[in-house]
Amino acid sequence: MEFNEEKLAKLKTADELFDERYGKRGTSKRIEFEAKAKSWYYAEILKETRKKEKITQKQLAEKIGKKREYIALLEQGETDMQLSTFISISEALGLKLTIC
Repeated sequence: MEFNEEKLAKLKTADELFDERYGKRGTSKRIEFEAKAKSWYYAEILKETRKKEKITQKQLAEKIGKKREYIALLEQGETDMQLSTFISISEALGLKLTIC
């Protein structure tokens, strides 16, 4: 496979694209984007683990004392979760958290 070096040199890096869309690192818009991205990432881990363990949203919600709709919103990235909720969900799914 051949690459056109001239075209490759014109491609923007991921950081350049993020800078254009969300602002430079440290700006409020970029900080907000990065926080939402991390929240989505951790929600995806919990959702995939829930599915792997064959636990429904309703069953998980009952285990942690929340409504199924709340679990659905978390998994869709529509709401943020508190650390205590993240820990509760993790424990309900059998995940161990470590702080390095």
